[in-house]
This record gives sequence, C-alpha cells and structure tokens, in this order.
Amino acid sequence: MSHTPHELAEEFPEHVEKMSALKVSDAHFAKLFEAYHEVNRAVHRAETNVEPIEQLAEVEIRKKRSLLKDEIAAYLSK
Repeated sequence: MSHTPHELAEEFPEHVEKMSALKVSDAHFAKLFEAYHEVNRAVHRAETNVEPIEQLAEVEIRKKRSLLKDEIAAYLSK
C-alpha cells in the first residue's frame, strides 16, 4: 500500500500540457480529471488514516480510481 498520492501529472508526465489544454477545451475530459482527483484524494485520506474506511470500501474506491485513470489514459492516447 502506497501513501503517495497518485497525481495525474506524476502518472502521465509526458501529457501535462495536453491535460491542461483538454481541461479547458473538453468538458468531458474536465469532468474525468476532476472525478479522478476527487477519488484520488479519498484514497489518499483512507491510506493515511485521515479518514479511515472499511477495507472493502477502500478496495472499491481504488478500483474506481483505476478505471478513471484508464479512461484518462485512453483519452490522452487519442
């Protein structure tokens, strides 16, 4: 278990400029981006016990983060 936030700029450093542009020009991407950060913050708070949650709930939000990351990766590869 990692206690390091998985920020999108760290996950996709080669696409930082593209993500910035898409956040402004594409409403769907902007929603994906914000949803990822919301879920990512929840995972980080759970991992660091700032807001502890049940293990099953933590697994579920990690899966949601992974799905969002995959969708963002697909978007960036277009």
